[in-house]
Amino acid sequence: MASTIQALPTEVVYLITAGEVIDSLASVVRELVENSLDAGATRIVVSLWPQQWRIRVADNGCGMNLDDLHKAATAHSTSKIRSSGDLWKINSLGFRGEALHSLTTLADLEILSHCVVGKLGWRFVYGYGGEVVQVEATAIAPGTVVTVSSLFGNCSSRRQGLPTIAQQMKAVQATIHQIALCHPRVTWQIWQNDRQWFTISPAATTGQLLPQILRQVRQADLHELKLEVPNPVNSELSTPNSSLPITPYPQGGPHLPQSPVPNPQSPIPNAHSLIPNFQSPVPSPLSALNLVVGLPDRCHRHRPDWVRVAINGRMIKSAELEQTILSAFHKTLPRDRYPICFLHLAISPDQINWNRNPAKTEIYLNQITYWQEQIIQGINQALRISSVNFKETVHTTRVSKLLKVAEAKGGYNLNSQNSNEDNKNPNSDRDAINRVSTPHSLKAVAQVSNTYIVAEHAAGIWLVEQHIAHERVLYEQLCDSWQLVCVEPPIILYQLSPVQVSQLQRIGLDIEPFGEQLWAVRNLPAILQQRQDCAEAILELSLGGDLQTAQVAVACRSAIRNGTPMNLQEMQTLLDNWQRTRNPRTCPHGRPIYLSLEESALARFFRRNWVIGKSHGI
Repeated sequence: MASTIQALPTEVVYLITAGEVIDSLASVVRELVENSLDAGATRIVVSLWPQQWRIRVADNGCGMNLDDLHKAATAHSTSKIRSSGDLWKINSLGFRGEALHSLTTLADLEILSHCVVGKLGWRFVYGYGGEVVQVEATAIAPGTVVTVSSLFGNCSSRRQGLPTIAQQMKAVQATIHQIALCHPRVTWQIWQNDRQWFTISPAATTGQLLPQILRQVRQADLHELKLEVPNPVNSELSTPNSSLPITPYPQGGPHLPQSPVPNPQSPIPNAHSLIPNFQSPVPSPLSALNLVVGLPDRCHRHRPDWVRVAINGRMIKSAELEQTILSAFHKTLPRDRYPICFLHLAISPDQINWNRNPAKTEIYLNQITYWQEQIIQGINQALRISSVNFKETVHTTRVSKLLKVAEAKGGYNLNSQNSNEDNKNPNSDRDAINRVSTPHSLKAVAQVSNTYIVAEHAAGIWLVEQHIAHERVLYEQLCDSWQLVCVEPPIILYQLSPVQVSQLQRIGLDIEPFGEQLWAVRNLPAILQQRQDCAEAILELSLGGDLQTAQVAVACRSAIRNGTPMNLQEMQTLLDNWQRTRNPRTCPHGRPIYLSLEESALARFFRRNWVIGKSHGI
């Protein structure tokens, strides 16, 4: 009997391999753009003619020399790795050497490139399987232009099975947005059918770039945090300090892996799809964590579609890390709302296995529990209220003098006592800065309608809603210490359903029958012990929900009521306790706790700048 197992023809192998890498217009754009970034490009122009199945990507990267152009489209040609060991220290976006070769089996491929250390540019046209069919010198600025034409032209059924052109263009836009978030310093120009489609301007940080992509979010709605994180204890790069808590990253944040910019004195770079002169980085005992968080009292989403995770310059899919982010925002947002959060980890390559998925988006991350803990700590730190959340309003010496002149001549100097003290103390501006830098810099001033606390700080004034601020304090105390205490005599409840009895037992209450339709509760949360309405509170707890729901209910019932008068000391104590909470921006139900009135906004409203400039002839 003849064998039914046969080796596949070479052309079939090529098509199968190409199909794993190139499956749409978006995947072509992704592969070519990643090559540009690996080549050190800072400006990338993507042009698309979707009806013609044509894509062109131009960049100002290091370019390729003549020898590299001959090899660029051959199967599995790469200079990013040399051996199997290099698969465990990947620092580039591409490393398999598949993209250009796969394109030659599915489309017409043309590359124009000028190496930064060469005198001439070259134009190469490739045939099926990467065979060079045409070579000529050409005039081109340093960099590379790759043109893919008639995509899937030799496989018309592939085109018919793809989404509509509109859907594919939407996927292209999403792909570029994701890559741009990971590389905020790159300039992007995207053209469609010879008309400019959209642009992305470079930014110093991802937080500054994000409003260009998510238009409904303002930069003031975001908080960006850069931290350095010790590597895991049993990592090869760990140090005795690996158990230290995360701390702010010095000098502007994590330094993500970057493609080196070629030096004219360095050897001629390798193929455009590769980082020139690939070398693994010097191991570091520290990794970096970059968080861009939408403040929960200002912005959130109907769907969990803006929880994004990137590692070492590439957006990835990680259900574990995404769920960690969602959990960290638990009880800070309204019901059925989801956070805006972009997480970028810059960690040692030996902690990652990129080689698990053709799209390189599904990875295996070593010590994932450790990274989840660091992410939760980072988000908690980003959501706290501290001096970095106050806008800098300590004026320069010149502006301070102008304000003093304006107030003195206008006859409305409201702080004459403070002004005299400032004149005596030449370091008053420095003292003001120190006051802003203190952990708890809110000062209780007054109470409005026995509901709102007026709090002053160096950047303006805040109105703090006393009930929900206290609710946040109590909720976090209950989460940290859910203490049940015995009560004598027991609290007697009447006509509880079996479901209610089961619910009270689920959250730890000791309840037993006490007669016909009567139940005795012999312990309760300590915070309710002194309340006269503890029976009503227990009935509320019996209505359903998990332990966290019960903790929210207890905190809400126990918090100081609106309409309750408070003296200055009581208000100050509440403000200090509230500022120490992990998530002080919203209550456990997701309601905003405070309203900020910045000094700069007050100055604009009262036209103080106009008074200074016009009335006093300055």
